[in-house]
Amino acid sequence: MSTYVLVHGAYHGAWCYARVVPLLEAAGHKVVAVDLPGHGDNPAPRDQITLAAYVDHVCGVLDAQDEPVILVGHSLGGISISQVAEERSEKVAKLVFLTALMPKDGETRAIAAARLGETPTVGNARVPTEDGLASTVRDEMIKPLFYGDCSDADIATAKANLVPQAMAIMGTEVHLTDARYGSVPRVFIECLQDGAIPIDMQRRMVADVPCETVMTLDTSHSPFYSAPRELADQLLSL
Repeated sequence: MSTYVLVHGAYHGAWCYARVVPLLEAAGHKVVAVDLPGHGDNPAPRDQITLAAYVDHVCGVLDAQDEPVILVGHSLGGISISQVAEERSEKVAKLVFLTALMPKDGETRAIAAARLGETPTVGNARVPTEDGLASTVRDEMIKPLFYGDCSDADIATAKANLVPQAMAIMGTEVHLTDARYGSVPRVFIECLQDGAIPIDMQRRMVADVPCETVMTLDTSHSPFYSAPRELADQLLSL
């Protein structure tokens, strides 16, 4: 039996893994889907939602496990799991980037995106909240960015659960070392139809930060909705 810890990306919550969790559990594994601070069932004041808060929360989840885990991060969650692997390398058996950002040491999300040639599309889709501490996504951009191959019903459910994303996360550097972060085997799951992190950007990340294994899904940015069985099978293969 393995333990899987699933970390969501920007605007999302543990709810996005609802179809994947039972598939992993049915195969006999333990699964913890995390709500990062300010997401899902883990409310937090917006001015206290930081990368450090994200990392501390996930580290707490890992500390509660009896064995090293398979730590999965989706999208922006790649930033969090990278720093978690640095802080708790001994608690992570494998680090899985699900069409997720893989930063280099000293990079912020914004710096990594610029290095990788991100188009302005994602930035232009953001709408700042009134307090300037977070952003939402323009309604007309939600489907093409996140859910291009998902059903209308699934998109409606997702929209009802999306929350503003604290922007402090975007500008915080990660600090990664070869001795700790670099000692954890990395896996990348690429998504060929991704509208938020296009496949060429995903492959530049893997070229810059090589992974032990690269797997492919012919899906949009959200395979947990459009292809949960295929995603679960790839995770189970680890």
